[in-house]
Amino acid sequence: MKICILGFGSVGQGVARVFSMKRDIIKQEYGLDLKLVAAADRSGAAIDPDGLDTDLLLNTKKDTGKISEYPKHGVKGISGMEVLDEVDYDCLIEVTPTNIEDAEPARSHILKAMKDGKNVVTSNKGPLALSFKELAHTAALNKVQFKYEASVGGAMPIINFAHETLSGCKIESIYGILNGTTNYILSRMAKEGSSYDQTLNEAQEMGIAETDPTQDVEGEDAACKVVILANSILNMDVTYDDVEVKGISQITPESITLAKKEGYLIKLIGEVSPDSLEVSPRLVKEGSPFAVEGTLNVATLKTDLADEVTVVGKGAGSVETASAILSDIISIWKMK
Repeated sequence: MKICILGFGSVGQGVARVFSMKRDIIKQEYGLDLKLVAAADRSGAAIDPDGLDTDLLLNTKKDTGKISEYPKHGVKGISGMEVLDEVDYDCLIEVTPTNIEDAEPARSHILKAMKDGKNVVTSNKGPLALSFKELAHTAALNKVQFKYEASVGGAMPIINFAHETLSGCKIESIYGILNGTTNYILSRMAKEGSSYDQTLNEAQEMGIAETDPTQDVEGEDAACKVVILANSILNMDVTYDDVEVKGISQITPESITLAKKEGYLIKLIGEVSPDSLEVSPRLVKEGSPFAVEGTLNVATLKTDLADEVTVVGKGAGSVETASAILSDIISIWKMK
């Protein structure tokens, strides 16, 4: 399978790293030969029909910050859309930065690939939160596979789990912690008694929080995931504007201490049901499945037959998120 990656930040590099780690095993177990024929970032692209050297690609990015500096096969200034026109590939992995204003350029990348008859795997929440119905319709129309397990919860299995393992059940609602950064911040505040600003700075220094943490701490990232779950699992037709959103930036050490005295923790919770689409700080019982620490995500799916089923997994991390992308690629291969 010839792969094209658009976006070579943390997740894109994680995908390349996972390819390097797992290529031989995947070929042996599934008969799937993963060949990375193109990778692009803001500087341009590296393109090789015979397959890029993933280790050299990662080292080039680390040393120069630019994929276009890849020896012999680097192309400066080429756009993602131009890469899709130029390269012969089977599957697009779209992992450019999330844009929840207009979902670009990811939305255009995904639509072009689908219309060209290519399968698509993405972790990009922007297009899914703003244009889910259009993307799903375009995939069906062009008879291509569209997978996005990595868009919700990083390594926490939820979308494919709901569609496959719980396929006999009607899923009535989903309730959970859908953002690893905010969970880390609230966990540290509860444990250390530190202020929000102090803990946020610590998270940024560790690379857990972005330099601009707005999407995470104001609940925007979790709200995108609520939309994706509502549309893909509960078969709703909603967008980001349908979600009521409140973040964690106003939470004080005093409120966390008060909650703990009563046996509760404060967590940023996303709720998905036909009656409610909401992201907000809520009280959860200490010792409950939602009392997870660090960057863990957790979600409970309420079903008609299996009652409540809870899944837990790392909600952040380049390799962890790449593991979900890899599972989607293998799934596409199996469906051939």
